[in-house]
Amino acid sequence: MNEQGASTGREGRVRVVGTAHVSAESVRDVEDAIEDDRPDVVAVELDEGRYRQLQGETPDDIEPGDLLRGNTVFQFLAYWMLSYVQSRLGEKFDIEPGADMMAAVDTAERLGIDVALVDRDIQTTIQRFWARMGPLEKARLVGGLAFGVTDARGIGLALGVLTGVVAGPLLGLFGPSLGLTLPLLTRITGGVLIAVVAGVLAHTLADTVLGPDEALVAAGGVGVAAGLLGGLGLGLADGVVTSLGPLFSRIVGSLTLGLVGGVTVGLLGGFLADRAGYGAVEADDLDDFEVSELTDADVVSVMMEEFRAFSPAGARALIDERDAYIAHELVALREAGRDVVAIVGAGHREGIESYLEAPETLPSRESLVGADSGGGVPWLKAAGVLISLGFVAFFVLLAMAGVRDGFLLRLFAAWFVVNGVFAAGLAKLAGARWSSTAVGGLVAWMTSVNPLLAPGWFTGYVELRHTAVNVSDIGRLNELLGDEEKPIRQLVGEMFDVPLFRLIMIVAMTNVGSMIASLLFAVYVLPLFATEIGGVEGISRLMLEGARNSAELLWRTVS
Repeated sequence: MNEQGASTGREGRVRVVGTAHVSAESVRDVEDAIEDDRPDVVAVELDEGRYRQLQGETPDDIEPGDLLRGNTVFQFLAYWMLSYVQSRLGEKFDIEPGADMMAAVDTAERLGIDVALVDRDIQTTIQRFWARMGPLEKARLVGGLAFGVTDARGIGLALGVLTGVVAGPLLGLFGPSLGLTLPLLTRITGGVLIAVVAGVLAHTLADTVLGPDEALVAAGGVGVAAGLLGGLGLGLADGVVTSLGPLFSRIVGSLTLGLVGGVTVGLLGGFLADRAGYGAVEADDLDDFEVSELTDADVVSVMMEEFRAFSPAGARALIDERDAYIAHELVALREAGRDVVAIVGAGHREGIESYLEAPETLPSRESLVGADSGGGVPWLKAAGVLISLGFVAFFVLLAMAGVRDGFLLRLFAAWFVVNGVFAAGLAKLAGARWSSTAVGGLVAWMTSVNPLLAPGWFTGYVELRHTAVNVSDIGRLNELLGDEEKPIRQLVGEMFDVPLFRLIMIVAMTNVGSMIASLLFAVYVLPLFATEIGGVEGISRLMLEGARNSAELLWRTVS
């Protein structure tokens, strides 16, 4: 396959046949086109990996080394994206996704015609697609794949939670100047404790008479009401909270305020955006299509343009670049004197034919392959380097200022413990083994220093030594996401039973735990240590003194 063969001394010709990938009529059109033309080569919109997967030859088990190199991430993301969309269409029209391409391959082999795989490697395409998407586009895509959260309200809720996690510690740090006194934070913390206890008790009782979802809603309602009335209003838990210390009140109270504020603003913004029509998707969109319509290139082109509206930059990698790459392959076959029937998705047909008519307009082949940074300044890498340098400089300057070793060791131990507890705790909550949990907790302090080193990857590496993750997991996830009648709690539980999803959540939760711990340490723990050396002003003074001492030492060494 993919051998162009020796030149025949004449220029060949290319006929492009557009298909809908899931249409039975497309399969018949493909077979008829090949049998009528009897070309030298049948070119199909497949790369080696997707061809092997359709043939059932793709290795299912994933090596841990592949995960650490990042290749597996794009492979799974690619398969999940493609299979989720195509499986929905295939379910609707009762045909196997990719049947048109395999029909082309089978027909060519039956007639003794060469087959060329002319598409770009799917991992390259997905990597470039991902690199060019914006943060909100990535959040919407991942949310849609993992939980079906693609509408504005779901995105607003998710962004609200993230905002609240950041805003809470900031309120704890600057709260006193905003009027957030310790007694007020104590009342809020008491309300949280009462809400949790009341919610657990209500859920236990409601679970015996109500369905899972109804019991969860009832528990939430009872918990919030009890917390507002008994805790915030009457202060019934003030004594208990006071006995736990002021730090506990500051942490829980400020985090609660941040989350409540973030979620409220996020939901309000999501509701308004939803009312304005942003991200609106009808559940029965597929019911509006007929099989005959799906074989029409115009309809498929409209579907491709809808994706372009969702992510213009991503569409260039997923659609436009592949048009150019496939056209390069077809031009090479034509220049070698081969007559070709090219079977491609209908959305690619127009772009490919325009390049075939004017091959001089093709971008260079080198610009279409390899990794893509997405352009612009690598802000994430720059931030990672600055944070790492800042962390090292903080300890070095304090040491150069004469701060005793015992203080620095206790400060580092606190950093180690806080990061380890949160990273390991959330990893275990996501279902990690004890060995994976321990590894994530032990490396969390180091990975927090450099955000480009995520503790979740280490946790995932150990987890993969005991759990086989394979491509078939994606099919199972698609089946679960397609069940609209299953209760949410049962759905989430069954999704965690799928090794791939559990691995993704373990990696993600470990990373989230480490990030939260770093933020909490800077806002709540570091000020406690700072009181030993004069507070925040004392730390600033000592760091300036350490910088002067370092400069003097360097000057004496050089001179």
